Amino acid sequence: MRRFLFAVVSAVALIGAMMAPASPGAAAEKDPPEQWRSLWVDGFNRGIYTPAQVDELVQVAEDMHVNALIVQTARRWDCFCNDALYPRTDAAIAPAPYDPLQEIITEAHAAGIEVHAWVNVNTMWNSATAPRSPEHAFNQHGPTATGGERWLNKKYDGTERVGANAYADPGHPGVVDYIVEGVQSIVQNYDVDGINLDYVRYPDGSSTTTHSDWGYNDVSVARFQAAAGRTDVPAPSDAQWSQWRRDQVTGLVRKIYLGLWSVDPSARLSMDAITYGNGPEAVGGWTKTRTYAEVLQDWKGWLSEGIMDTAVTMNYKRDWMPAQATMYDEWSEFLADNQAGRQAVNGPALYLNSVADSVAQAWQAVTPSAAGNQGAGWSGYAYANPSREALADPSKRPAELAALTAALAGPGGPFETPAAVPDMPWKSAPTDGHVTGVARLADGTVLDQTAVTLRPLDHAGPSLSAKADGSGWFGFVHVPPGLYQVRVAVPKGADQRPVDVVRVRAGGIATASFS
Repeated sequence: MRRFLFAVVSAVALIGAMMAPASPGAAAEKDPPEQWRSLWVDGFNRGIYTPAQVDELVQVAEDMHVNALIVQTARRWDCFCNDALYPRTDAAIAPAPYDPLQEIITEAHAAGIEVHAWVNVNTMWNSATAPRSPEHAFNQHGPTATGGERWLNKKYDGTERVGANAYADPGHPGVVDYIVEGVQSIVQNYDVDGINLDYVRYPDGSSTTTHSDWGYNDVSVARFQAAAGRTDVPAPSDAQWSQWRRDQVTGLVRKIYLGLWSVDPSARLSMDAITYGNGPEAVGGWTKTRTYAEVLQDWKGWLSEGIMDTAVTMNYKRDWMPAQATMYDEWSEFLADNQAGRQAVNGPALYLNSVADSVAQAWQAVTPSAAGNQGAGWSGYAYANPSREALADPSKRPAELAALTAALAGPGGPFETPAAVPDMPWKSAPTDGHVTGVARLADGTVLDQTAVTLRPLDHAGPSLSAKADGSGWFGFVHVPPGLYQVRVAVPKGADQRPVDVVRVRAGGIATASFS
């Protein structure tokens, strides 16, 4: 019944958009409501390659009443920018000094539209031709590297490349630190409103949907063996191994979150969340989904812990196919009901649907769930292909993009009234703080995967525990203000007992020092 109503409303909106002239409503004089509306702008198609494309993109966003643009910035560890840790892309963008990221920030901000830098996390490269820059990580830590300098993810059978695709292993400390520094470099050098993480997970292409075949970089396996007290190479289905790998992704997200906070506490961290197949309720719960079990991405847990501000689901389903329409319904309900005090955005695939179907999915995205929870926002994938008709025949793209814009933002459309990007009160008016530090001995020995305890000293509350990562780094997020003891576990026989006392203040990061 709900889907029938969405279809009726969408059809009415589409007809109204075509027949009625646009006019500013009385609501425009009031403060706009808060509702996330964005477009993904990928780096493999037109969008920000030239200043003229940027002008066109911003105009479309204004006309569509979009308030945020998710612009692919670090595509395959190459940057559509001039000033970041990632080297400048080899793509055919306008020559320097043109800076695509700076251009879109300048133009979009002038129009009141936010810009979120889309960073592909664990995808290192995807071409048979190596990157031109000798500084690119693929050239330094890819197929020609050996030992601990080799960052490539590897499958259980030894495969490192899928076609031309090369992935980085999040269980390797070098990978983690490089990604964190890369994200920080973008926020330090550009006035972006946030970072959007893509591929923050293990790769696709496993032999089943119940576990991942990836994660067998030699350094990663050795770290797991040390943590688990094992000497075998675990099978892909090994439950302890799967949880360890899942924890590596979560640890990476936590480190990015606090690293971003340390540079710009107001910047939003979002991510592109996997929604393969049917929703959790249809498959036996969250831990049974392909998201959690196959690609080892626990975005539901990240929202609950507060290390992710916004989850943007890649809810790519064909509305005109009943089975996939059901999947879209299931994930939409789950998303609205599991925001955990943070925010979620429903991201349908424009390129898989007609304009009418995409408008129906947009209505559903922003409608409250059956349980009464606030509907998620909306993000359309993608600006380059606004409908399946445009994907099949690129000559139709201008007309299809215009029709989509009119149907979404015209009279009777879901975005008829402009909206503002939702506030993040945990960042704009924080009531808690964070603790970070590095666990190592006086001689510099890094205590990889050692236990760290955070115990409140001047107020009631439970002690918290964490584990240091491969660089010894640890972090506690969103803890109440107050005085805390930080204690690091050390190997048996060590003559040092690292302990420190830190004061946590609202909105700040307290750093433990064991010198």
